[in-house]
Amino acid sequence: MLLYRIGPEGFYAARDEEGVLRVLYSDPFEVRPGGWELGREATAEPVGLLAPVRPGKIVGVGRNYRDHAAELGNEMPAEPLLFLKAPSSVVGPRAPIVLPPESERVEYEGEIAVVLRRRLTRAPAEEARAAVLGVTCACDVTARDLQRRDATFARGKSFDTFCPLGPAIQVEPDLEDLEVVTRVDGEERQRGHTSAMEWGIVEQLVYISRMMTLEPGDVVLTGTPAGVGVLAAGQRVEVEVSGVGVLENRVEAAVP
Repeated sequence: MLLYRIGPEGFYAARDEEGVLRVLYSDPFEVRPGGWELGREATAEPVGLLAPVRPGKIVGVGRNYRDHAAELGNEMPAEPLLFLKAPSSVVGPRAPIVLPPESERVEYEGEIAVVLRRRLTRAPAEEARAAVLGVTCACDVTARDLQRRDATFARGKSFDTFCPLGPAIQVEPDLEDLEVVTRVDGEERQRGHTSAMEWGIVEQLVYISRMMTLEPGDVVLTGTPAGVGVLAAGQRVEVEVSGVGVLENRVEAAVP
């Protein structure tokens, strides 16, 4: 089941048994798909799609694929490497990624993003799995030069437009069988599978919930595979996650 957030109101919508997209009258964070009440017909035209969630916080997991750590010349951490990304960095499908003048090297990182449906604190594995609303596509855009300059990742990860999400949330997916693919101008640059993660999705949630409480609507970025690269104005970035669809964003230079 795919869950969309549509403009301009920001209502949630899902498809009925005939495949028609309808506004969702139920709260998807409280009601499971089998109990959803659908209303009037809606449209999922790309221009009408918003980021599928407005997170209170975005937690990233760095170096979760060995090949990505190696390509950046980093050692694998002994435990998940956590960072926070500003919620103000979120944009939706087709929104531009804007290259800030403060950075000379902005890179894409295609990722599987997990959306939480319920509060999670010091959770065991079964509780963590049950707390997942679904997954969506994410591009963890990073000012790599600033990231390398700072002791923490916050500045290099948090510019406005640095967290495209969408186009939909795949509700109740198989968390052990997901693939992420990134393309730039139609050319494949990244491909990764959950089986290649150092820490699986449920394991990540258990770990994070020991360090901080995760709230409904929070987003966890689960790591990027090898193949990251520099972005330039005029390029088109696509991130595709199994069953979710394709998140597409153009890259623009900041207006002076």
